[in-house]
Amino acid sequence: MNYTDNYNPSISDEELFESIKQEREHIGYYNLVHQDTEHFKAFAKTVKQKHVVVIGIGGSTLGTYAIYKFLKYSKDLEKKLHFLESTDPIELQSKIKTIDLEDALFILISKSGTTVETISIWKYINSLVKCDKTNTVVITENDSKLNSYAKANDMKTFEIPKNVGGRFSVFSAVGLLPLAVVGLDIDEILCGAKKVYNSFFEKAHFYERILKKARFFAEYKNSFNINVVFSYSSRLEGFNKWYIQLWGESLGKIDINSTKQGLTPVGIIGPIDQHSFLQLIMEGRRDKTVTVVKVEDFHNEAQIPGIRLKGLEELSYLENLNFSYLINEQADATIQALNDLNDIPCDVISLDGVDESCIAALMYEYELLTSVVARFLYINAYDQPGVEAGKIILKKKLQG
Repeated sequence: MNYTDNYNPSISDEELFESIKQEREHIGYYNLVHQDTEHFKAFAKTVKQKHVVVIGIGGSTLGTYAIYKFLKYSKDLEKKLHFLESTDPIELQSKIKTIDLEDALFILISKSGTTVETISIWKYINSLVKCDKTNTVVITENDSKLNSYAKANDMKTFEIPKNVGGRFSVFSAVGLLPLAVVGLDIDEILCGAKKVYNSFFEKAHFYERILKKARFFAEYKNSFNINVVFSYSSRLEGFNKWYIQLWGESLGKIDINSTKQGLTPVGIIGPIDQHSFLQLIMEGRRDKTVTVVKVEDFHNEAQIPGIRLKGLEELSYLENLNFSYLINEQADATIQALNDLNDIPCDVISLDGVDESCIAALMYEYELLTSVVARFLYINAYDQPGVEAGKIILKKKLQG
């Protein structure tokens, strides 16, 4: 008796890898690592203003903020980067008070060119200071209404490629231009991302770890559907926010079988959240994976002084320790505690230091991880129909 079948209960690693390679032909973020940065750097050299104000929301700001937040305290930057995102009136006015509007470059970012929050804030800024080609640059799609506005006002523009989604756009003009203007090394940023790209597509280290992790998330999606990133540095707070958007908006989808899918991202900061959320991880339901992100070298020698405090002598073991050593010992203690339980999936990402290459590599790894998980789940990582529904309702409400 002969027998043939076409049952494929799960996509193989090789099949998935081939599909990701094919995605490079029409999903633009993959190949941003190969771009020429000279036009960004050339423009950056012309900027005299000391305040650089990014006006955008979501994918237009979160990635840039993640890199800037990670690096700004380690760099001697002459310019300050501000982000105006929210239509919360109190926050908006409070942030504007910290900006010298007469000494500001405004970078207006909207992929569609019609983002309600962005245009609303831009109108408000225009009521406070004259905005023209001398202090404004626009980043958008080349056929958007915002691009038409920029051209009508002779403003400098940079393009967001149509095949690069907002939450995957940090390595495009969206992130590279403002980061270059404030003085960060955007070539090193792309170098860090490209190292991960090369390793993955050459089937080296990052290929193995991304495929293994993604397959686990997909195969155990019903058991461990909450994915916690536990970042042991306050500098990674921006990365956590960016990850939450990337993960939630990309993976909360309906699959090819019309089944609702989704992995829930949680971003917490160590050691702060050792004193709160860690309790839920340790003794709560076993529905969470944990990724601990550490920084091996903070490039900082701040030390706990050898001061004896009466009544606290039993804590003398803290004396003369570097804070960087302490925070990494706290991270290692948490990692060991999780592993000792032997029923909480956990991995550890260690960044070599605080520089452009390290944060870019981490972010590009998560972009690839997101794409691979989406393939395993048979969903489209690059649309966001759930978000669009709310935008349509809002527009109808505001139009009356």
